[in-house]
Amino acid sequence: MALLDQVASPRDLDGLSESELTTLAAEIRDLLVTTTATTGGHLGPNLGVVELTLAIHRVFDSPRDRVVFDTGHQAYVHKMLTGRARDFAGLRQEGGLSGYPSQAESDHDIVENSHASTALSYADGLAKAYAIRGEDRHVVAVIGDGALTGGMAWEALNNIAIAKGSRLVIVVNDNGRSYTPTVGGLATALTSLRTNPRYERVLELIKRRLPAMPGGGATYEVLHAVKKGLKDALAPQGLFEDLGLKYVGPVDGHDRSAVEQALRQAKNFGGPVIVHAITRKGFGYDAAERHEADQFHSPGPFDVHTGDEHPKARIWTDVFADEIVHIGERRGDVVAITAAMMHPVGLHHFQARFPERTFDVGIAEQHAATSAAGLALGGLHPVVAVYATFLNRAFDQVLMDCALHKCGVTFVLDRSGVTGDDGASHNGMWDLSVLQVVPGLRIAAPRDGARLRELLGEAVEVSDAPTVVRFPKGSPPDDIEAVGKAGSADVLVRSGTKDVLVVAAGVMAGTGVGVAERLVAQGLGVTVVDPRWVKPLDEALVGLAREHRLVVTIEDNGVVGGVGAVFLQQLAAAGVTTPVRIHGIPQEFLHHAKRGRILEQIGLTPQAIALGVIEELAEQQPAHSEV
Repeated sequence: MALLDQVASPRDLDGLSESELTTLAAEIRDLLVTTTATTGGHLGPNLGVVELTLAIHRVFDSPRDRVVFDTGHQAYVHKMLTGRARDFAGLRQEGGLSGYPSQAESDHDIVENSHASTALSYADGLAKAYAIRGEDRHVVAVIGDGALTGGMAWEALNNIAIAKGSRLVIVVNDNGRSYTPTVGGLATALTSLRTNPRYERVLELIKRRLPAMPGGGATYEVLHAVKKGLKDALAPQGLFEDLGLKYVGPVDGHDRSAVEQALRQAKNFGGPVIVHAITRKGFGYDAAERHEADQFHSPGPFDVHTGDEHPKARIWTDVFADEIVHIGERRGDVVAITAAMMHPVGLHHFQARFPERTFDVGIAEQHAATSAAGLALGGLHPVVAVYATFLNRAFDQVLMDCALHKCGVTFVLDRSGVTGDDGASHNGMWDLSVLQVVPGLRIAAPRDGARLRELLGEAVEVSDAPTVVRFPKGSPPDDIEAVGKAGSADVLVRSGTKDVLVVAAGVMAGTGVGVAERLVAQGLGVTVVDPRWVKPLDEALVGLAREHRLVVTIEDNGVVGGVGAVFLQQLAAAGVTTPVRIHGIPQEFLHHAKRGRILEQIGLTPQAIALGVIEELAEQQPAHSEV
């Protein structure tokens, strides 16, 4: 029987020998690799924290002691050690384990976080709450060096430093990477500390010789004291101790015993402590360690033996990646910005072609937006590429720093709408609602690859207001050509009498065409329109709505405040009384499942929408006008 099968809770680790713990670590890595080879998922980050997570759960008593993982995509090992290993085959599958911490799964999970740089603030509040309530509990926050590039983490550290009685241990999982190598001044400081050859040589000498000396049981305390002197000499301004925080490390994050010693020291200190652990993303799996781009940060299904990912179809991001380079070649004023996601958002080709015009700001979406405003004020046209869900974090900057100053900044939102596998926090279902309130801002929603190229070109021509281009996860559909125009909108279907007007935003245009096919088969007349620019909506759509018996809007955004809701307001203001039926994403946090499955569950399919239209029209009078 495998050791991992015997671990139902962290306390089952207590009686294991050193050799058994080494075997257990190997079993965990095997399960990580074999599972993600089938399901996809965050492999590299979890391979890098196996020993670190084992040490945390041997030193602290979860769930009484709370463990909060920043970003949360490195919590797979935590899930295994808290009784969920047997369910790992269902990772990121409908009805199976979430790819992030989940309160519904276990009492050991408290924060369902997957947006970076938040754990320290959660942990600060938890530790203060336990202190006020007089509860003897510790809080452990695990945060990567990449997440420390986010300003919110430093806001938290500023407050944690003065909470002298807070029983909070901050574990900095320092692997030099977020998705790709961590950038910025913080990264440089951490790199200089962990790579200083004098530091490493002297530290290794001490580690070898101290255990052989009399009193070897005090090895850690002596080593820590010597290390403190070395660090002061080699890094005179200690990065964290300058904030007033107790600092322990750096420690080899793959030496479980050393990490345990460091954590016990921190636990016994009685105040906030930072434990600096050096790890390697992808550690223990050759294919991941050799993967230069991101150490298998989040691969799709792959061959376990070779590490080769299964062939992938061309995705929306690839279309953007090619087109932004073409734009850059035509426009010397176009620059690119991303927040630690150069490859995931498709800016790596632009970076290779125009390195001096490409800026990775780290996990700092707020800074990205306002820096872009500054670039625009300086005469350039920035293109800020992020996942749609992460633009939520920079709303104030889009509103007050970009829009108020009429800055020509283009935001490109990858993975808009339903993304599926990564769960509630990654669905890009908020932007069309949130951004509707921003004066002057324009939003484009391409329905296919050709329209992405077309609308991106139009967006970067706007110099006096921010623009947004949004597209979903996955592969773009075949191009859908227009059969006519309605103002700036494309008419995709014009068939029969004017019974139903379908206004389908972005990729949902294909769904709209599918609805039309079913309605036409039932003898109904249908017009399908793709607005292209969904903010503002062209006034020509108001005239079309006036002529039809029913208006149906379809979007992959929340129904509250989205395209359909705004169009309904627009029609009311114009005195148009045509009934409107809005189809979008319910305003709720969606469970993880494949995108197609979720769309089916929430009724965003041609069959479901067409059925509702037929039932609606059955209650109305017959058609009243001809095309």
